[in-house]
Amino acid sequence: MYWYEDDVKQLEQKAQNLNFVPETLFYGSSSIRLWSSLDKDFPGFKPVNLGFGGSTLAACVWFFERIMKPYQPKRLVIYAGDNDLGDGRHPEEVFIFFQEMAVKINARFGNIPVYFISLKPSITRWHMANVFRFTNSLIEKEINTYPANWHFVDVFSPMLDGGGKPRPELFAFDGLHLSAKGYALWRAIILNCILHMG
Repeated sequence: MYWYEDDVKQLEQKAQNLNFVPETLFYGSSSIRLWSSLDKDFPGFKPVNLGFGGSTLAACVWFFERIMKPYQPKRLVIYAGDNDLGDGRHPEEVFIFFQEMAVKINARFGNIPVYFISLKPSITRWHMANVFRFTNSLIEKEINTYPANWHFVDVFSPMLDGGGKPRPELFAFDGLHLSAKGYALWRAIILNCILHMG
C-alpha cells in the first residue's frame, strides 16, 4: 500500500485546509478523485472529495481510519472495487473487502446514510462485464441485509445503451474514466437516491 502514501498524506492535509464543515464525504478511486465538479453538482450538501487515484477497495479499507479521522459527516458516498478486479482480484475478494469496509464505517460513523455506487461498465474493461455484474450482485445482496441507512446505487444499467453495451459518450478518451456526461448521469442518480432514500 506504500505507493498510495503521497496521495493519502495530501488527503490528511486537505482536512486541515477546509474552510467549511463537510457534510457529504465522497470516498474511493479515481472515478471519485477526478470528479472536479462535486461542489457545483451537490450544492447544499457540503461535499468533500476524498478520492485517490488508482485506489482499490482494499486500499480504501486500509487507509480508512487515517483519511476519515477528522470528519463527522451526515452521509458517505463510496466508489471502489473497479481497480481490484482490473488488477486480477476475484469477485469474492472484493466482496470481503466490502464487508471489511462496512464494519469500519459502522464502527466510525454509526448509522449515517451510506451510498455504495455499483461498479461501472467501462469500455476498457467490458471483456470483464460478467465479473463486474457478479461482484455488483454480491454486494447488492449483502447491502439488502443491512440496516436501512445502507443503499446500493446502481449505475451499471443506466450506463448501457439499447444494445446492452457501455454508452461511449459517458466515458473519457481512455474508455475507463468518466466524461462530463458520465458525471452528470452519476450526479442525477446519486442525488435521486439521497433525496428519496434519506
